[in-house]
Amino acid sequence: MDNLPLLTLGVTLLAGLLAAVGVHSYAAGRDQQKALVARMTQTGPAPSGGRRRRFARLDRRLRTTRLGRRIERKIAVTGLDLTPGEYTAYAVAALLGLYLTVGAFFAPFFGVLAALAGLWGAEAFLDWQRRRRIEAFINQLPELTRVLANATQAGLALRTAIAMAADELDDPAGEELRRVADQLAVGHSLDDALGDLADRLPSRELVVLVTTLVLSNRAGGQVVGSLRNLTGTLDERKETRREVTTLLSQVKVTAFALPVLGLGFLLMINGMNPGALDKMTGSFVGQVGSVVAFGLYTAGFVMIRRLSRVRV
Repeated sequence: MDNLPLLTLGVTLLAGLLAAVGVHSYAAGRDQQKALVARMTQTGPAPSGGRRRRFARLDRRLRTTRLGRRIERKIAVTGLDLTPGEYTAYAVAALLGLYLTVGAFFAPFFGVLAALAGLWGAEAFLDWQRRRRIEAFINQLPELTRVLANATQAGLALRTAIAMAADELDDPAGEELRRVADQLAVGHSLDDALGDLADRLPSRELVVLVTTLVLSNRAGGQVVGSLRNLTGTLDERKETRREVTTLLSQVKVTAFALPVLGLGFLLMINGMNPGALDKMTGSFVGQVGSVVAFGLYTAGFVMIRRLSRVRV
């Protein structure tokens, strides 16, 4: 009992030391977490030539949800320089602006319909960007096969030829091939890396190229001859796709002109009789009729787009 003050002092000093170590460890872990999140979401200080990401807090919260992960996957294959938080914030702002604009020109009920159409439009925008990226990649396939054939003919391995093609080709082919080269560098097999590429940018031409490279790599066949023949075939398909696109351009314009004409008729009616749209949408029958007409215009647009989609 005589050593009780010394024992108390020792316990106090030990507790203080452990508390200091705990606070230091907690602070270091929190800093590492912030650095990791900033690196993953690209919301930290922008590198030279880059830009600082907006809506960082919204982006971090959105990535923890199923919707955020779905948006992230869709953005990843479009090539857009956006985070899920930025895309969501811009989409919400666009929907609000669409509602206010259409509601001011027509009627508040049409603003609601326009906002609902905007939800579909936000999803369709990502799909459109994805198709554009696939089309751009397909147009670069003849040049890609030509570069791979020249590199393999010079005695380079297929992995090295892919890395060289990634440096020589423009985006999106250069960016996608850099992903493949990075996967190969960390130990992925050629089959898995090229299979991921075909999953990100699905197309018949790319599937043929991937199958040719994989089979040649497995069987040890003549890669150069296969790539030379494939280059000529891809050049012919490229010209065919261009002709089909030119022939169907008028049909595609018709698909967009159809809903524009409907909006023009509504503006004409409202201009000739101010307040007519407010009276029409003020009753239940008028609202039902507006929804039916809106659905018919949408169905016509979708059907024309479907009929004009020819796969070569």
